[in-house]
Amino acid sequence: MQLAADSEKTSPGKRRGSMPERKTIARARRDKRAGKSASTQAGEFVREEMEHVRKGKHGARSPKQAIAIGLSKARRAGVKLAAPRKGQASERTRRSAERALRHPRTKPSRRRSRAIHSALRREGRTAASRASLARHAHTAARRRGSRSLKAAARRAVRTKGRAGRVAAARKGAQTRKK
Repeated sequence: MQLAADSEKTSPGKRRGSMPERKTIARARRDKRAGKSASTQAGEFVREEMEHVRKGKHGARSPKQAIAIGLSKARRAGVKLAAPRKGQASERTRRSAERALRHPRTKPSRRRSRAIHSALRREGRTAASRASLARHAHTAARRRGSRSLKAAARRAVRTKGRAGRVAAARKGAQTRKK
């Protein structure tokens, strides 16, 4: 996978377009070299998008939209992230994701890019707030079911190590005492 570098040359006064930042691409490349999954690599782009919303570069209607924008950027940058399955997203979104996978490193036309940007600027900034993201994470976890939750907890325990487990157990005992 060849991740696209930020090829847009802009003066400091100009507003940057929809291209990912160099730092984000470098982080995604590092993740790929470390053998991490495509979704982990894409997480860097989602993180960048959340930062943009927080800093007020543009808004988002919901955390789900901000995440979708980040995943789309990741696909366009060359991350081999699979398109959503049937029923997970609209047909239009799936087609767009499949196209981005087939033809990475393509930018939308200037006209479309500006339209998207001006529409996003009109949206609110609360989509990237801690409360919104926590609510989104909670509903997403519930949708996946309890087996998935337990499996994630088991994976977390495996990576924690003995000292980490002991610390977590102590913390848990402290909160139960009160």
